[in-house]
Amino acid sequence: MTHQEIIEVQELLSTRKSIVIVTHKNPDGDAMGSSLGLYNYLIRKKHRVKVITPNGYPTFLQWLPGDDKVIEFSEHPEKAEKIIKKADVIFCLDFNALRRIEEVGVCVKKAKATKILIDHHLQPEKFADYMLSDKRACSTSQLVFDFIELLGDKKLINKKSANCLYAGIMTDTLNFRIGTTSAHTHHVTAQLIEAGAQNTLAYTNIFDTNSENRVRLLGYALQKMTLLKEFNAAFISLSATELKKFGFQKGDTEGLVNYPLSVEGIRFSALFLQMKEEIKISFRSKGNYDVNKFARKHFSGGGHLNAAGGEAHKTLDEVVTDFVNLLPEYKDQLLK
Repeated sequence: MTHQEIIEVQELLSTRKSIVIVTHKNPDGDAMGSSLGLYNYLIRKKHRVKVITPNGYPTFLQWLPGDDKVIEFSEHPEKAEKIIKKADVIFCLDFNALRRIEEVGVCVKKAKATKILIDHHLQPEKFADYMLSDKRACSTSQLVFDFIELLGDKKLINKKSANCLYAGIMTDTLNFRIGTTSAHTHHVTAQLIEAGAQNTLAYTNIFDTNSENRVRLLGYALQKMTLLKEFNAAFISLSATELKKFGFQKGDTEGLVNYPLSVEGIRFSALFLQMKEEIKISFRSKGNYDVNKFARKHFSGGGHLNAAGGEAHKTLDEVVTDFVNLLPEYKDQLLK
């Protein structure tokens, strides 16, 4: 954001507004952490604020302050649509294109509200009036902190906001392990802890509240892991029947795609999940192998250099076969 844009947003938020915060489908820790972190800040500024998600999200994120105020579009489409239509300001968090929020995106596009995008994904579409976008940032939650600081309101980050933003940063950095975890990231998290964020509580609530079924699903999935050492690649595929066997709940496979990367020599990992209407795909990599480009080119997806997602509308076996058949094309890059 330019200095002039910051002044304009300060002026925009200087009087009470009806504000809507939207984030991407299948919200993760960063999506909900940034959304609810911003929500709790805007409430302190006396705005009327609603958070709308395209669909549901894992129970291990439902401890975040403000969770009880979230409206799921899939459950209450008419209510959500009316709220979006009447909004003065719409914040778009943790996604780079309106198609990422599906039906919610159609409503946002039609809305006359001022739109503000805060995001860290590559190649953002220019649909917003104001944009704070930085692909170097570890998370959107970090950018929300930066946004609040740019507005001169850091003092308004209370314990509720701090817990949300800390959780978002912690999850999107895989516990501060990924390459975009910078010195600035640690400065921000230190300030969040000073503002009241409970780092041990965030870790316990997110990582130490697994159901027995989720742990057993993890063990089963790791037994199914296929290593393709000639390409430094690996994948895990789970059918709808297999997921049902373990009482699959949203969030149960969160982080599963990262496990193959812990195997020595593996640089590229994929996870294929057979959902009701599509095959949901997650990609992860180490080093300079760009899974964002891979996902965009072959699986209608995208994301970051080392973390991306995609989808396909074939059978599970066909999608896995397509993936394996693509690997020779990328062998030189994967063996570097």
